[in-house]
Amino acid sequence: MRVYLPATIGMLRKLVAERKLQPVSATGFALTPALRESYVSGSTEELEYAALLDAARASLRLLADDEKEIPRRVVISADVEDATARPDLDAAVVRLGGPVTLDDVAAVHVDTEDAEEAVRIAAGLIDAADLGDPDAEFALGDAEDHELAWYAPQELPFLLELL
Repeated sequence: MRVYLPATIGMLRKLVAERKLQPVSATGFALTPALRESYVSGSTEELEYAALLDAARASLRLLADDEKEIPRRVVISADVEDATARPDLDAAVVRLGGPVTLDDVAAVHVDTEDAEEAVRIAAGLIDAADLGDPDAEFALGDAEDHELAWYAPQELPFLLELL
């Protein structure tokens, strides 16, 4: 199953150094049956993109918890065997049975430098946005308007060196 794991630059560094990473609370996002049912239409690719965007939003929560982190959303796309749907949490949420290895990683999606200010602001307002604050939702939208850049796993050491 392809899963999308919310992460930070620090977590990417750990993944590259240790060649494995335990996702926070063993939580990821994927195209689950519940996610498919929640959309009237959409191709597999479109629904997987929706799961990736959920993971990107969860990455904001990780950034909100660590002000020292580089303010860029990070999503790790990985192919894993042991993921269980958790529709009780949300339509796209899955629980992983263990760590993800670098060999499991299909791609990594990371904000570019021009998104940093919008991401920093959105990370500070993510809870307010969830509670319906229109100004916070607008700030969140500003961050989400930035497309995530795509990196192959073998490019990660070079990406991290440039940061």
